Amino acid sequence: MPELAPALLAAYVGLGLVVGFVAGLLGVGGGLIIVPVMIFLLHAQGLAAGIEPQVALGTSLASILFTSLSSVRAHHRHGAVEWPLVRAIAPGILAGTLAGALLAAQVSAFVLKLFFVLFLFYAAAQMWFEFRPAPHRGLPGRAGTTAAGGVIGAVSSWVGIGGGTLSVPFMLWHNVPLHRAIATSAAIGFPIAVAGAAGYVLGGRGVAGLPAGSWGFVYLPALLGIVLGSVLTAPLGARTAHRLPVRPLKRIFALLLVTLALRMVWTF
Repeated sequence: MPELAPALLAAYVGLGLVVGFVAGLLGVGGGLIIVPVMIFLLHAQGLAAGIEPQVALGTSLASILFTSLSSVRAHHRHGAVEWPLVRAIAPGILAGTLAGALLAAQVSAFVLKLFFVLFLFYAAAQMWFEFRPAPHRGLPGRAGTTAAGGVIGAVSSWVGIGGGTLSVPFMLWHNVPLHRAIATSAAIGFPIAVAGAAGYVLGGRGVAGLPAGSWGFVYLPALLGIVLGSVLTAPLGARTAHRLPVRPLKRIFALLLVTLALRMVWTF
């Protein structure tokens, strides 16, 4: 891996510090911050011209490989993970995420940016208004669960997240209690990260214009900085969540997501 200039390494570590704290504080996926900020940084550096979204998405999903493990262990210790549901939804998650990542390697940067901007507005609205679908029915059968996993995985691969923004509402709608839905979503994030990172590595092989130190569409120097930073601050964010009112913080984060979305629109 090539050496990074100190200022550049500091930028990615700083991004990881913010992502880890916010993820621990609000329980949201760091990809909603990693992807737009990485696109801005890559553009400012003159790197990955025309393929910035793919590099940012691949790197974001790869970072979840590392950050999701500690979260899953914590939830498992409390016995909150619905492991039968994880096993049932995993085939669809793996197939949908891998297919989505491979498809993303073929589409234009404009299409990926547009999709991500629309998802940012959706995530901001969900956080601001605290949408929680009313419990409606039991979980679907294996075919329905697999299909839902495929949709969650495919969308997650195009926005670089662990799927919680989609999987938690899906589980709430099917009568899974909130704390168990959040815990199970954390476990679902790992297969999303595995399949997504693999898809972006494979999809980026041989692509011209990748930054030095890339493994497919995964930019290893940025991945290192983000993981180092987020591991340090995620526990702090989790502890802070028990001391501060969460609802106002979620609304502040929603405004941040809208700001990032508008900033991306400005660069189209």
